[in-house]
Amino acid sequence: MEHLVSTWIITMLIAIFVCFLVSEITGNYSQVDKLWSLMPLVYSFIALMAFPSPRLWIMSLLVSIWGVRLSFNFYRKGGYNIIPWKGEEDYRWKVLRQHPALKGRLRFGLFNLFFISFYQHFLILLFSSPLLLAAKNQTGNLTFPDIIAAFLMLVFIVIETIADNQLFTFQKLKHQQQKPEGLYGKSLEKGFMSEGLWRFVRHPNYASEQAIWISFYFFGVAATGNLINWTLAGPLLLILLFSGSSQMTESISSAKYPDYAAYRKDVPKFLPDIFRKR
Repeated sequence: MEHLVSTWIITMLIAIFVCFLVSEITGNYSQVDKLWSLMPLVYSFIALMAFPSPRLWIMSLLVSIWGVRLSFNFYRKGGYNIIPWKGEEDYRWKVLRQHPALKGRLRFGLFNLFFISFYQHFLILLFSSPLLLAAKNQTGNLTFPDIIAAFLMLVFIVIETIADNQLFTFQKLKHQQQKPEGLYGKSLEKGFMSEGLWRFVRHPNYASEQAIWISFYFFGVAATGNLINWTLAGPLLLILLFSGSSQMTESISSAKYPDYAAYRKDVPKFLPDIFRKR
């Protein structure tokens, strides 16, 4: 087990070093973004090869479905390039480079080292850590919590897929000169997505991503029999990351689109209001 943990840590440190070095040399700070959907696959493969079990096979399969789907979504938005260090950079890194507290090569370089490269990779390892509990606590039979965790994870992967497809279609339409009548007409008029799943929450894709890894946590619950265990740190810190990320995204949208403030006031951020009339 110690060898598995050390292999994970070495893998993470190599990824941190590569992402930091490449981003500093190229000026493209989306290197961790390229690996976000791939590192959990690497961790699951390492764990599965070391401690194969029915639970780890199911967990690895679900992580693979999540990772392939998210990688495809990142690819179609221009995030990957045939030259590995190129590709579209997340627009939020460009905004942060202009922030007074981060302006300058040295200050943003330190931010890149400790937050973009180190913290985000450490977070990926943390929300993947139920794999470690499944490897450590080998059991012959799957349990009811395993079934619930797998079912919920699949449901939220489907919801995230729908949300990403709706947003991708909207962005394509937004950049076309001729807009088809009817499809996302209100959103195109306002300039931001407010239809489809965006009628219910302002960030259905972010909400689903958080829910996926909260569901994944319950595989660790099934493995240990403990409702609360140390791997809870992963989904909790992920929620904090998305809270901050969505706040920044919304501040940019509010400055660009006059109608966004009303939308922000009327529609919940992550959790839908099931009692609200529409």
